[in-house]
Amino acid sequence: MKRATIYLEEDLHHALKLKSVEANQSISHLVNDAIRITLSEDLSDLSDVEQRQQEKTVSYEEFLQELKSRGQI
Repeated sequence: MKRATIYLEEDLHHALKLKSVEANQSISHLVNDAIRITLSEDLSDLSDVEQRQQEKTVSYEEFLQELKSRGQI
């Protein structure tokens, strides 16, 4: 483990302290879990973007025309 200094807003720190007591886990553990989840979501988002790069680009005007032709607007 590496040590890091982070600065939290007072309300966030208070919420983390309460959650750590309720979950019987350290604040460090909760922060590490939150960072892992966020990084995992970012990885998933990047994967989605990569998969969608092959999709045809549609202009805003074309999209509106398509919606109009389908009677959606």
